[in-house]
Amino acid sequence: MGEQRYRWKGSELRAQAAVIDGKQSPTKVLVNATYLHSYFREWVKGNIWIHGDRIVYAGERLPDRVDEACEIVDCRGYVLVPGYIEPHVHPFQLYNPHSFARYAAAHGTTTLINDNLFLLLQLDDEDALLFLQEMNALPTSMYWWCRFDGQTELEREEEQVSNARIKRWLDQEAVLQGGELTSWPKVASGDDIILYWMQEAHRRRRKIEGHFPGASEKTLVKMALFGADGDHEAMTGKEVRMRLWHGYTVALRHSSIRPDLPVLLEEMKALGIRHYDKCLLTTDGSPPAFYENGVIDWLIRIAIEHGVPVIDAYAMATINAARHYGIEHLHGSIATGRIAHINFLRSAHDPTPAQVLAKGEWVKRDGEAPPLWPAPEWSRFGIRPLSLSWELEWDDLQFSMPMGLRMENAVILKPYSVSIDTSRDRLGHDHDECFLALFDRNGRWRVNTMLKGFSSVLGGLASSYSNTGDLILIGKHKEDMMLAFGRMQEIGGGIVLAEDGEILFELSLPLGGMMSSLEVDELINEEKTFVRLLRERGYPFEDPVYSLLFLQSTHLPYVRVTQRGIYDVMHKTVLFPSIMR
Repeated sequence: MGEQRYRWKGSELRAQAAVIDGKQSPTKVLVNATYLHSYFREWVKGNIWIHGDRIVYAGERLPDRVDEACEIVDCRGYVLVPGYIEPHVHPFQLYNPHSFARYAAAHGTTTLINDNLFLLLQLDDEDALLFLQEMNALPTSMYWWCRFDGQTELEREEEQVSNARIKRWLDQEAVLQGGELTSWPKVASGDDIILYWMQEAHRRRRKIEGHFPGASEKTLVKMALFGADGDHEAMTGKEVRMRLWHGYTVALRHSSIRPDLPVLLEEMKALGIRHYDKCLLTTDGSPPAFYENGVIDWLIRIAIEHGVPVIDAYAMATINAARHYGIEHLHGSIATGRIAHINFLRSAHDPTPAQVLAKGEWVKRDGEAPPLWPAPEWSRFGIRPLSLSWELEWDDLQFSMPMGLRMENAVILKPYSVSIDTSRDRLGHDHDECFLALFDRNGRWRVNTMLKGFSSVLGGLASSYSNTGDLILIGKHKEDMMLAFGRMQEIGGGIVLAEDGEILFELSLPLGGMMSSLEVDELINEEKTFVRLLRERGYPFEDPVYSLLFLQSTHLPYVRVTQRGIYDVMHKTVLFPSIMR
């Protein structure tokens, strides 16, 4: 799969230099600008020349030549800052990379560093790398990770996460890091293949992003020696300090299931941490409704409100991330040679931009709705509606396993002994136990167990949205579960609720059964409806979308339902294997 070898061709560089010599006009000139100089760490005044997608000059001068086609933008009344960088994006959380990039850009986040897990597990490399090229043509800058594991126990792990695939991904110019390293316990216990991939990533000047929730100092030190450069899992000020002490770059997280940023900042302040040069900001790939208040602009606002100096708050969202990922020559500042991602703010204390330039083009104008971006032709990349070659049978809904999964919170599952009668077709509403089944999307196997703590009155829920794209069924009434599954199949994938023989709610996910084609604004309302309906039926936790996603995720304790069966994460063993259909 060919990539453009250089960011700008030689002819483009010559044209940019001709603008400086007065032989050619810029395409835009931003005059009377007050902007953040990321290197002097102060607000300066000047003029910014843009040619195509690049800043060719920022300083006091005006260009010697300005043609009629050049757009002159008077920046009085605004302060300008670099476009924000979100360093830890999961771009398949009901939304898709295209729709999320557009939504984020309207909020000033114009550079995204994205998880590749969906692409790794659902597409072959030819289609996936073609998709990367398509995303590279967006007005925003789209970079990627390279996962080293599937974040669950996979049936064909040696094929889906092979040495050849990992090295091919690491060779891509758009891939900036290995990780997130949810498989770090394997590395710590002697897995040399992942350690080799970490070394290969470093040889290619890629970073390694850790995933170390609750890690001891000993673990953090060992993982730093193995090559981890950063981590986003600090949940207290002390954990931030420990990571900084040992040389990590720390992404301070504020997400739907870990809205930690206010606490982190206050505890950091109490510990005397006054320098933020090794700190970034991330929303950690939250579901759509979480972004109603913004993306990285919201986190900058929180930082300022909690006493972070204004310039430091913007630096965490711009130059710090660019420097960490080795893209400082392109991003993170308003300076000569950088890609023209520029946010126009009404005030330095109001980080949500009134206007946004991305790659030198307007993606948001004051008082105007953001322009629509042409949607990708998804089928070109093998991303199509879910099409099952098999039918769910009544015999598939047999539940006799003595052990079930008990929800401690939205994402933590513990084993429990099932004591109720599970041979019935309907469970009572006097308890919070539901039937739970995971089906291979190709119909080869199933895992049937019980889920405690999800709901007390749910009829049936079917979801093609999961960590691996396999199919989830949850409910108390088998007929409603069958109905929800059938409707999910009819609409080409999605999340469906059924109750008393009727469809209560459906969210179509026609993009691989995992993603909606809706714009994020519309999707926010759909997710809110889904969450409200589940809460009315007894769901007690923060985020049901993440509950569905993480049912299979073995980077979290204590037990999971996986392609291989019920899996004990702590002891790394399959307790009950999946059943062939």
